[in-house]
Amino acid sequence: MNVPFLDLRGAYEEARDAIDAALGRVAASGRYIGGAEVEAFEQEWAAFVGCSHCVGTGNGLDALTLGLRALGIGPGDDVIVPGHTFVATWLAVSHCGARPLPVDVESDSANIDPARIEAAITPKTRAIVVVHLYGRPVEMDAIVAIARRHHLLVVEDAAQAHGARFRDRQVGSLGDLAAWSFYPGKNLGALGDAGAVTTNDPELARRIAQLGNYGSSRKYVHELQGFNSRLDPMQAAVLRAKLPYLRAWNLRRRSLARRYNEALAGLPGLRLPEPAPHVESAWHLYTIRHARREELRHALSARGIETLVHYPIAPHLQQAYAEAYEAEELPVTRRLCGELLSLPFGPHLRPEQEQRVIEALTQALRVLS
Repeated sequence: MNVPFLDLRGAYEEARDAIDAALGRVAASGRYIGGAEVEAFEQEWAAFVGCSHCVGTGNGLDALTLGLRALGIGPGDDVIVPGHTFVATWLAVSHCGARPLPVDVESDSANIDPARIEAAITPKTRAIVVVHLYGRPVEMDAIVAIARRHHLLVVEDAAQAHGARFRDRQVGSLGDLAAWSFYPGKNLGALGDAGAVTTNDPELARRIAQLGNYGSSRKYVHELQGFNSRLDPMQAAVLRAKLPYLRAWNLRRRSLARRYNEALAGLPGLRLPEPAPHVESAWHLYTIRHARREELRHALSARGIETLVHYPIAPHLQQAYAEAYEAEELPVTRRLCGELLSLPFGPHLRPEQEQRVIEALTQALRVLS
């Protein structure tokens, strides 16, 4: 049996009637930019997250970039970012003209290490961008306390954390703003690119919307040098159709993660993801660690198991940034990049596929040990 990494069709099949109706509704409306579907999703997502405002964007990178620009981040500013993350977190800072300041991550969570942040702060530091990586919330109490001491802004990159909670508070409502991606593979995924920003600051929301609409709040009047990054009504309608399923899908993810943890416990050389008791992970990914990751990955592939590496090359080692950060020492990040491996996962992984993953991994580790 071959097991794919992710089944995107499963979500469509389960929500087919609602999705098809939503697409037909938009097609028949004659309104293909903005309009009622976008406004309704913005209200519904804000309510889900627990914020007063949501602004749709074209994608997750734009959400983070527009959010940072709306906060006034620009040339000459430093912004603290995690060393281990998808490169979009860094790109958003760079696209504002600011400088990403990498901070190493915690070995257990792979999230930014609060204990290392203050040493990285410079006189030019304006903000801290945290990433709730793989769906596991960052230690937000510690981050916010540091930010308050140093008068810094806090931005949540919540692209992988739809529905995650930290101490019974919804991720996406814990900083000055949060950026979301609704890329198809996310817990709440569109049928293409889509993003959003959530915040409790009405002026900030207004400015983000203005920046994403060519810098305009009135047609043909442009107060800012803006961009074209608006949530498409087709994608908004699809997200509205799928949103009622999100909590149930996240519960399935949590149950699958628990079964994986129980079945894989004690296997030689394997480290499993174990969120702290005060956080509720969205379980966007199920990512294990092994010192011989590439050998393990090839062994699983030979057994028909598709895996992915999130992420094999840290941003500071990418060609886009290597010249500026070639001397940067991020030992935990480097180690994680060589050990992490994401297994097939998601709310539509069938029981027989789950069992096959467990059997194949057990067999592969016996061979490697």
